[in-house]
Amino acid sequence: MSKVRMADIAQRVGVSTVTVHNALSGQKGVSDEVRNRILQAADEMGYRQRPAVTVREKGRGLKNIGVIISEKYLADYTTFYWKMYQEMALIATDKNCAVVVEILKHYNEDNLVVPRIVEEHTVEGVIVLGEISREYIRVLKRQTDMPVIFLDFYDKELANDAVIADNFYGMYLMTEYLFARGFRRMAYVGSIHETSSIMDRYCGFYKALLEHGVQLRPEWLIEDRNRIGNIEIVLPECLPEAFVCNCDLTAGLLMMKLEERGIRVPEDISVVGFDNYLYPGFPDKKITSYEVNTGAMAKVALDKVLKQMKNTGRGRGLDVVSGHIVEKQSVRMQGISGSVRHAGE
Repeated sequence: MSKVRMADIAQRVGVSTVTVHNALSGQKGVSDEVRNRILQAADEMGYRQRPAVTVREKGRGLKNIGVIISEKYLADYTTFYWKMYQEMALIATDKNCAVVVEILKHYNEDNLVVPRIVEEHTVEGVIVLGEISREYIRVLKRQTDMPVIFLDFYDKELANDAVIADNFYGMYLMTEYLFARGFRRMAYVGSIHETSSIMDRYCGFYKALLEHGVQLRPEWLIEDRNRIGNIEIVLPECLPEAFVCNCDLTAGLLMMKLEERGIRVPEDISVVGFDNYLYPGFPDKKITSYEVNTGAMAKVALDKVLKQMKNTGRGRGLDVVSGHIVEKQSVRMQGISGSVRHAGE
C-alpha cells in the first residue's frame, strides 16, 4: 500500500485534496493544466490510487458509508458509542450499504490529519460518531465534497446536519420525575463544557429547577470528567436528596462512591442517570434512567447520509430522536425517609 496520500500531492501542487481527487478520478471541474500537474506529481511521488468503491462496482452493489469514531470514546470495554456503531452496522445491511469504521487517533485530531477513508474516497458518505473539535470539523468539511452527518453531536454553524437524542427534554423529564416524588434538593453531575450533550442535559435539568423556584447550590453542579476525559467524581461536603447524572456510567460510579461512605441508594439518597447503558461486566445498579433510542438514531443517520448521496438538497438539518424513562430501583419511594441528613434539613 502506498504511503503517499492525496493530501501530500495537494500540498506539493498547491491545491485542495478535493481537486486532487477530481483530477485523479477523471472528474470535471479541473483545468487541463492543473490536472497535468497533479498527474505528474502523483507519478513522481509514487502514488497508487485506490478504487473509489471497494465492495462492488458502483451502482450495482453496496454503498460504502464511513463511520469516524474519536479514540477518546473508546476503552477496554464496549462503550456507548461502540454499541451504537454495532447497531448501525446491523441496520446498514437492510439498507443495501456497508459501514466502514476508522478510529480518529488523538494525534490525527490534534494535528488535523484527514481520515484515510475520506482522503482516498473509499466511501461515499461519512457519519461522525460523537463530538470532535471544531477545528477538525472545518478541515474535514473543507477537504471533502461527500455528505458528512454528525451523530450524537451538533453545532449550529459547522455540524448542523446531525442526529441527536432529545437530551434537553429527556433530562427535563427525569428532573420532573424527581419533583413528582417530593425531591427538591438536587445536584447535577456532569462536566457541562465537555460535550454539547452534557450541556443540553444540564439545561433541561435547570429548566425544571427554575419552574419549581429552586435555586441550584454552586457546589451541586459537580464535574465528572478529569483533564483527559476519564470519569472522576468528588462528592460535595453537603449532600443533596438526589443526584441527577448526565449518563448511567457516571451514575453507577457515583453510587459506588456513596456505598464506600456507607450511604445507601435509594434509602438514603436517590440517583438517576441518562442513556440506560452500562457496559457488559459493570455491576447492574438498577439505575432509573432516560433510555436513548440508539437504534432509531443510527437508522435516521444512515437515512440522512443516503438521501444526501442521491440528492445534496435532501435530508439536511437537525433530527432529534426521543427516548423514554425506564424506572428501576435507584429512586426512593415517596414517603420513605433515609438516615442521611441532607443540606437544608
